[in-house]
This record gives sequence, structure tokens and C-alpha cells, in this order.
Amino acid sequence: MPTCLLHALPYLADPAPYFAVVRHAPGAVLLDSAQPIAQRGRFDLISAWPLQTLSVQPDESGQQYLHRARQALAGLGQAQLPDGCELPFAGGLIGYLSYDFGRRLENLPHPNHDDLDLPHASLGLYGWALISDHQRQTSHLMFHPALQACERQRLIDLFGQPARDQAQPFSLQSPMMPDQTPEQYRRAFETVQAYIQAGDCYQVNLTQRFRAGFAGDPLTAYQAVRAACSTPFSGYLQLSTGAALLSFSPERFIKVTAGQVETRPIKGTRPRSLDPEEDARHGRELLASAKDRSENLMIVDLLRNDLGRTCRTGSVRVPQLFALESYPNVHHLVSAVTGELAADRDCLDLIAGSFPGGSITGAPKIRAMQIIDEVEPTQRAIYCGSLLYLDVRGEMDSSIAIRTLLIKDDQVCCWGGGAIVADSQWQAEYEESIFKVKVLLDTLAGL
Repeated sequence: MPTCLLHALPYLADPAPYFAVVRHAPGAVLLDSAQPIAQRGRFDLISAWPLQTLSVQPDESGQQYLHRARQALAGLGQAQLPDGCELPFAGGLIGYLSYDFGRRLENLPHPNHDDLDLPHASLGLYGWALISDHQRQTSHLMFHPALQACERQRLIDLFGQPARDQAQPFSLQSPMMPDQTPEQYRRAFETVQAYIQAGDCYQVNLTQRFRAGFAGDPLTAYQAVRAACSTPFSGYLQLSTGAALLSFSPERFIKVTAGQVETRPIKGTRPRSLDPEEDARHGRELLASAKDRSENLMIVDLLRNDLGRTCRTGSVRVPQLFALESYPNVHHLVSAVTGELAADRDCLDLIAGSFPGGSITGAPKIRAMQIIDEVEPTQRAIYCGSLLYLDVRGEMDSSIAIRTLLIKDDQVCCWGGGAIVADSQWQAEYEESIFKVKVLLDTLAGL
């Protein structure tokens, strides 16, 4: 099998100087583990100039789009990394699936209003990447064998020069404001509760959106929020429309390594405190909360079913249940569900059977998604979708795009939400939807 070529670069713990080299290029992308502040990630991945860009077509089903993505990967060609190399990407697809890509996979007959006009999916096919390994403290340019020698040399020369680009100021033109009043949120909450009390569903994720006009450079906003809220699934995607996706997610959607599958749903949240004793108490309360453990378990069961569609029969396991993970702004309750991909299935089959993630829809999933369409006034766009890569070897990692900003058409949008269950109280859920994104809103307001 053809082998990828590697070119060593000086190691940088912060990807910003390397990303500055290509950030204005078509298809510029940074998948950022937020080192050295965040502790759970290992790799950063930078690329640009995709060989092909796959945007979903107006009447294309989800399965048809994923088949086109499969064909693009096959067209790039199989490749392997040199022996002993642990880099996660050998050339392939990088991009996003919006939450609303899910309506192309499932029957959702009455969509809510789409006022952002973000394509439901966009994946670029990339023949190279700059990958930093923070465990080994190395940075390499990785070239797929299909990439021409002249392009390899151009990139080596490009990253051998000091970055000349400097991010420009960013500022909001008004405070970030919610689209709904508290009373409108309460009415949506009561509609969800009525469905739950009638036995129509068990859990529904209810979201509200915040918006403001802005001026300036989105990369400045990204760098500021990254410093304030470091998370292992951060990312910056420059879109062909001039829009930008800025994500600061703590949540993995699905990872596939050598056919082994893992998903890590988050369900259960408490705010952090500057007082160490109060902060520790919040963590203990979350671990002991019967309500939050019940919410988490519902989603674990849902994901066991989702993974079971494409994993080898009998391989799905729950190796971790109700673990506490702490981030700069919140404590989270996190579980893990694992499996082994069936021999006749691939990562795109796995996405088709599992997207969107259960932790941000509800249970049962399809009914929860129908209720979300009914009670939320607008489509979610990137929020609760996924940023992902999938390489030619079948290696994949993906996030749930929470704590995410969409900067498009002279406005910045942000979403916050949470799970509604039978014993939820609307005021508490409303406040939770705000404090989950408060660090993002406050950071932008301070620029």
C-alpha cells in the first residue's frame, strides 16, 4: 500500500502561528485540542486548499450524500502512515454536518424555519495536513501519496516562512440577545412537558439561540474564547460562503480507531465556582444527582441502540458510566459507549445510523427531533451537528458541536440548551441554557 510522506517542522504547542499561514486560504480548517491549557486532547490538525469540496445538494438524501463522500475517499486512494507513526490522519475528509443534516437521514415532515441558510453539510477532501502531536511534542506536514511533488514543496516552503498575517480586532455591535423571551421559552418547555407526561417521549433537548451583529476578525474571537474556555474538541472552519464556524466543544460524538468505536455522551451539568469548596460541592452534587444520572442513562441506552445498528453483534459495551469531567465554565457528567464496527460496515454507515447525537436530541430520538422542530422557532444549523475528520484508512473522530458560534452575514449566533425530563423545572432549565454559554457571551462582550 502507498505510504504517506512526512516532513518535520518545529513543534509548536499553540497552533495559532501555523494556522495564520493558511487561514485565508480556501477551505482553511483547524481542529484544535486547545493545548497547552486543555488536558484531554493530543493532536492539532490544520489544512486548506481541499482537492474537492462536497456540499449537500438541495434534493439529496443523507444516504446519497454520504455515498458521494465514500466515493471521494476512494478516489483519493488508500494510504498508510510510516511504521511507528501514530498521527490520526492520512488524508481524507474534514468538515461539518449540521444538526439539520439529520432531517435528510430521518423522516421529519414539518421543518422549522431556516433563517441562516447554512448548507446542511460540507466536507472537503484534503491531501495534506499539518499535525502536531502534543504527547510526543512533534509537528509534521503529512502528505498523501496522491499529492503532487510540486504541491508538497510549495507547502514545505510556505510553512518554512514566518507567518505575516495578524488577526484584526473583533467587537460586537450590541449585546448578544436571546431570540425568545423567558415567557416564550416557558411555553415551549410546557409543550415538551405535556408530551412527556402523555408518555410520548422521555427526554427532549430544548435550545435557545443568542445573536448580535459584529465587526472585525472572527479569528480574534476564536482566540479569545479559546483562552477563556479551553476544550479538547475546539475548531475553526472557514467556509466558502465567507462564514466561519468557531467551536469549543467538550463532547466527542464518535471516534473510530482500527475498527473500534467510542462515543462519549454528556448529560448533566453544574456551573464552576471560583471558590474551591463551593466548586467541589457542585461536582459532588452532580455525581449524586438522581435526575442527572437518569438523563445520562437514557442517552446511554439510546446510543447503545444507535451503535448496535452498525457494530458487530454483541460488541457494544458501556465501560464508563457517570464520570465527572470539569471544564473552565462547567462540570459535566460523562459516560462512554464502545463497540466494534461490523465487517461489512464503514464509518459513513456509522454516521448514517447514529446522527445526530442522542445527547442533544432526546429519547426516543426521532420523536424528540419532531418535537424540537415544533417548539424551537428556527433550525439549529451547526449547533448540535458535528465537526469531523475521516481518513482513507477509516480512522475518524468527531465532536458534538455544542458551545459553538456561527459567524455569517454580519452576525454571530450562539446556542444553549439542555435536557427536559419529567421532573424538570422551567426556570432552572432556562438558567442552565444561559450559564452553559455564558463564558462565550461574556468573552465576546469584552472584546
